[in-house]
Amino acid sequence: MGRLQKLSDVELLRSARAGQPAAFACFYRRYQDPVVAYLVRRVRRADLAADLTAETFTAALVALHRSDFTVPDVPVAWLFVIARNKLLDANRRHQVEDRARREANLAPLVLDDSDIQRIDSLIGEGRVLTLLERLPEEQRDAVHAYIVDDRTYPEIAADAQTSQMVIRKRVSRGLRRLRKLLEAQT
Repeated sequence: MGRLQKLSDVELLRSARAGQPAAFACFYRRYQDPVVAYLVRRVRRADLAADLTAETFTAALVALHRSDFTVPDVPVAWLFVIARNKLLDANRRHQVEDRARREANLAPLVLDDSDIQRIDSLIGEGRVLTLLERLPEEQRDAVHAYIVDDRTYPEIAADAQTSQMVIRKRVSRGLRRLRKLLEAQT
């Protein structure tokens, strides 16, 4: 597992796609807490955030094994887009969709008290938001607007009076820098 931890996100997903499940497990461990923190801040319920996190990673795993899948240049951005979409879908349906979990033949997620306590601690921890403050202003504002505020690229671009491509680049670079800051803390 030590060798896998040294791989980039792109390398982990390529390895997972090539049939090394431990690579996806490493990717999961790398981003589980940031995804849970993002979702728990949005829904304010540990159980719902855990379900959405499970659905996010399961959807990522299912997508990874589709024949037309291409490993994204910035996997963490791809993952947060999945999380955001799962959250939006859950809000529309007033329930968490579990299609990806069923498609992958995975059992429903069962949380014990320690799991719920750990997730609840992420609400007050603010680790990701603290790291967000360390980004350059343009990247910080773009990532915050896109990930935290759930705004679209066109909305952010209109407010910033710039193009959607510039905003996409700022979000991508900001998320890449956040990943490096998170890795440095672990």
